[in-house]
Amino acid sequence: MSDRLTISIDAGVADVRLTRADKMNALDGAMFDALVEAGDRLADDESVRAVVLSGDGRAFCAGLDFTGFQAMAGATEGSDTASIGRVAEGRITHHAQQACWTWRELPMPVIAAVHGVAFGGGLQLALGADIRIVAPDVRMSVLEIRWGLSPDMTATQVLPKLVGPDLAKELTWTGREVNGEEAVRIGLATHMSDDPHTSAIELARQIAGNSPQAVRGAKHLIDLSTHADWATGFAEERRVIGSLIGRPNQVEAVTAYFEKRQAVYSDVDPS
Repeated sequence: MSDRLTISIDAGVADVRLTRADKMNALDGAMFDALVEAGDRLADDESVRAVVLSGDGRAFCAGLDFTGFQAMAGATEGSDTASIGRVAEGRITHHAQQACWTWRELPMPVIAAVHGVAFGGGLQLALGADIRIVAPDVRMSVLEIRWGLSPDMTATQVLPKLVGPDLAKELTWTGREVNGEEAVRIGLATHMSDDPHTSAIELARQIAGNSPQAVRGAKHLIDLSTHADWATGFAEERRVIGSLIGRPNQVEAVTAYFEKRQAVYSDVDPS
């Protein structure tokens, strides 16, 4: 879809790859645009049941392109650099935040395959995924403190929910690097793999083999649990289960189990 990112879809799994390998997939204006456009495109594709997000070359994403960082100080109203900080109509994020948040907004699961480095904005991008599979020698850092900044691409809201507020503060205040083993231990990553992309694709295919409406409903409910009160969560549980029970895909799940065969689900569950 651009020279920054590609999307290939096979058997319900969208393989999204950052393709700026010569710059370690660093984030510039064109990359922000590509990420937001990719999220918008996938959100409307009911044939996609799971997404894998990865980077080509030596790194997942090295963070903000340093030339873009230098331009920030002199950004003027209307410039490309200034535009990444503008909140678009209908969104709760500015453009740079949306490049990370769009993956959380997707109704289907998103798995990040992280290798090499995920620094600053690159780490924040990985945090946008539901699951992170990392290489043992990965280097992850909330790097903004090096530049006299605080994270501004959703990490301050997402990171504490993964590792706890105290550790989120320590990582943010020091900018220290975390490897794969520590990332899994503290909750920054979900699994460690010598080949994160292959492992992510395998997991995505397993998820894609289940009822897409049940998977999407579960993502919605679990995400809701991070900010809703108990009564709201329980009411939404009742609504979601009511929308699933007795529908063709739910009947297919039960039938296939007892017939000892692979279930075949429709992307759009017919009435």
